[in-house]
This record gives sequence, structure tokens and C-alpha cells, in this order.
Amino acid sequence: MENIIRIAVQKSGRLSDDSLKLIKECGIKFHNGTGKLKSSSTNFPIEFLFLRDDDIPGYVADGIADLGIVGENELVEKDKNVSVLKKLGFSKCRLSLAIPKGEDYPGINYFEGKNIATSYPKILGDYLKKVNINADIHEISGSVEIAPSIGLAEGICDIVSSGSTLMMNGLKEVEEIFQSQAVLISNKDISAEKQATVEKLLFRMGAVQEGKKNKYVLLNAPNDSLEKILSLIPGMRSPTILPLAEEGWSSVHSVISEDQFWENIEELRKAGAQGILVVPIEKMLI
Repeated sequence: MENIIRIAVQKSGRLSDDSLKLIKECGIKFHNGTGKLKSSSTNFPIEFLFLRDDDIPGYVADGIADLGIVGENELVEKDKNVSVLKKLGFSKCRLSLAIPKGEDYPGINYFEGKNIATSYPKILGDYLKKVNINADIHEISGSVEIAPSIGLAEGICDIVSSGSTLMMNGLKEVEEIFQSQAVLISNKDISAEKQATVEKLLFRMGAVQEGKKNKYVLLNAPNDSLEKILSLIPGMRSPTILPLAEEGWSSVHSVISEDQFWENIEELRKAGAQGILVVPIEKMLI
């Protein structure tokens, strides 16, 4: 029992869905029925707490949970004494300043002496201090977008993903002040026994993340173009080359980043590559 770790996860929403998807991709099985606030894995020493996102940093800092998955925005805003173990690459968003769309915006000095409504007073306060702007911050817990239309503030500072919510409320984004994504955090006083379990979890998460970033590529190549083709798909160490039944041709197998593949696809075709297959990688161990 000493090696069982407890992880806090947001109980609902996109961050929750993405967090649980990652955990399941790590081969960890558990049941999280509707309304459940606690669950245990059947094949890994881990227990789940399903909480409000803004409570997670405090639960981890206090040692109620050993780990937590939370947005960087909530982590920085709550300013709890925890360790960040890994950036997870999902639930990306930004914290931005916005004003009524009919207003002219000459620059950040627009906010000098004005009122700004936000649910993130610490992040906003730190930013305003950095850019030497004196403004009054009004902390509200929800429906921040309504503040300008009811006369509470001249602008807002809130989380933005696509910007559609701002537009629906007659606002426009004018300054991005913070970028956020999901992170895995840890209590700083975790025991040695639990740390061993944490390392196993990190290993699995790393394998899943590497798999998502890379693709397995197979193609047929004329032997007289092999040198050029191999320079375009170098692989993790070096590609695998197998002779085909047709004389003068080889099959080339390689693992490369998806971005790198799409950057080089036209060059590969010009070099004579044919029958190109791009296959997803479920997990990749380096």
C-alpha cells in the first residue's frame, strides 16, 4: 500500500477528458462513472480524486494528493508550493485582455487607470506590474465577459481558446498575457516508495507522448536515389533498408516526426519514393 499514489484530476470538462484519455493510453484501467469523486485502478497502484480544477494545486501542495493534472493558468494563479513534473501538451489556451469591439486600442496604455474584470487577479496583477500599468482589478468568479456591458469594467482578462465567446459578447482580444497547457504536478515531499510508482507513470506517459509526436514511415525507393531519400528521413538512429523482389528497388522503414515528414514529402516524391505509408505509433520507448 505504501507505493500507491493518489492523483487529482478535474472532475469534468475538456481537461478532464484529455487527462483520462492520456491515463488510459498508458494502459491504466479504472472506472469513473458519472458523479464518482474517487476511483482506483485495477492494474496499476494509483487512486483517482475527481475535483474542481482550482482545488487541485492546493490538494497536491497539502499532500492529500501526490500528483495532479491541472492547467498552468490555475497552477500559477493559486501559487502553491508544488513541483511541475511534465508538460502534457493538451488543453492549450491563452489568457488575454479584451475590450469592447467598438473601442480603439492604441496599445497597453489603454488600460492605465481603467477597471479590468478577471478570475485571475494574480496573473493579471503580475503582468500589469511588468508593463508598468496601474489599473484596478475586479475579481469575479464567472461570466467575466459580461463585465463591460454592465459597467463593471472597461476590459476583461480571461481564458481564450478560439475567441468565439469573446465575439458573441461583443469583445475583441487585444493582448495575450499568458499561455497555458495541462501539466503534471507533484507534492514536494512524496515518499521514496511512491516516487518509484511516479517514475513508472512518467515512463508510460513519455512513451505515449513520443508516439503521438512521431510516425512510422514505409516507402519504396529506387536504389540510385537511396542516399537522397535517407537524408530526408533520417530516423531515430538510422532507417531500415530491405531489398525488394524487384531488382534496383529497396523498402525503407523509418520513424520521424510528423512535422518533419510533411515538410519533406514533396522532396521524397521528387527523389523517386513510391508507395509511401504513414502509420500511427501507439507508444514509443526511447
